[in-house]
Amino acid sequence: MTIDLGRGLVLRNPVMTASGTFGYGEEYTDFVDLAQLGGIIVKGTTLNPRQGNPYPRMAETPSGMLNCVGLQNKGVQYFIDTIYPRIKDFDTNVILNLSGSTLEDYVRGAELIDALDKIPAIELNVSCPNVKQGGMAFGVTCAGISQVVSEVRKVYHKHLMVKLSPNVTNIAEIALAAEVAGADSVSLINTLMGMAIDAERRTPKLSMVTGGLSGACVKPVALRMVWQVAKAVKIPVVGLGGISNATDAVEFMLAGASAIEIGTANFIDPAISAKVAEGMKDYCERHGFEKVADLTGALNITPALF
Repeated sequence: MTIDLGRGLVLRNPVMTASGTFGYGEEYTDFVDLAQLGGIIVKGTTLNPRQGNPYPRMAETPSGMLNCVGLQNKGVQYFIDTIYPRIKDFDTNVILNLSGSTLEDYVRGAELIDALDKIPAIELNVSCPNVKQGGMAFGVTCAGISQVVSEVRKVYHKHLMVKLSPNVTNIAEIALAAEVAGADSVSLINTLMGMAIDAERRTPKLSMVTGGLSGACVKPVALRMVWQVAKAVKIPVVGLGGISNATDAVEFMLAGASAIEIGTANFIDPAISAKVAEGMKDYCERHGFEKVADLTGALNITPALF
C-alpha cells in the first residue's frame, strides 16, 4: 500500500485528509487511528494571523457544501510554538497547508516551516477562492503560479506539493507551469466557486455572497481535471474533490492520481479516511493488484471512443 511521492515523502497508503476538514489531526484522534492514514494535511496557515470572514460562512447545498471561512488561523509562528509540539510525533505524515496574501508571505512562511524536522512537506495553497488578497490570485495564471512556486522553491528544501484551483480555463497548463517552477507534486482540485440564496429573505446565504463548493457534487469535475493533469505532467498528482468512499478513491487513481485526499466526507463520517484505506486494499486484493501504486493511470479507454 506504500506510495512514494518523491523528495522524502513516503505514504504508508495513498489516503490523506484534506486541509480545512481535519483541523490539526488531534480533533479526530477519538474517531480514527492516525497511523492508519498516509498523511494528514493540517488547516490552512498563513504567515500572519487571519480572522477569517464574517458569519455566516457555511451553507449546505445538494450533495455538497459551500464555505467562505477565509483561512482563519493564528499564523505560522503560533503553529510553530503551540501546535507543532503537540502533533509532531503523530505516527503519520503531517503536512502543512501554507497560504499567503503576498509573495513575500509565502516565501517567509515556507522558510520558517522548512526548519521543522517533523513536517516532511508543504501543500502550497495558491487556490483558495475565499480571501480578498493572495490565495487563488496566484494560482489562476501560469505566470502567477510560476512566480510563487519558484520563489518558495529557493527557500524550501523538502517536498513541495502545489494545490491547484479548478477555477481556470486550462488546468493542465497551470499544473505544467507548477512542475517547471519546481513543484514535486500537484494536488487538485480546490473548491469550485459557487453561491446560495435564501429565496424567502432574498439574501445570500454566505456573508461573502460567493464561496467554495465541495462535496460529492464536485467529483465529476475533479476526476476530469485529475485525468487531464496526469497526462500533462511527470510529477505525482494527488486527487481530491468529492471522494466519499473507497470506490471514489480508486477512480481517482485510475484517472492518474498517485494518492488522494478526503475532505468534506470527514464532516459526515470522521472515520471515513481509515475506511477508504481499507477499502482500497480490498479492491487491490480482489482485482489482483500487488501494489496499490499500480492503480495509477490504469484506466482502460477504448480507442473507438475517440
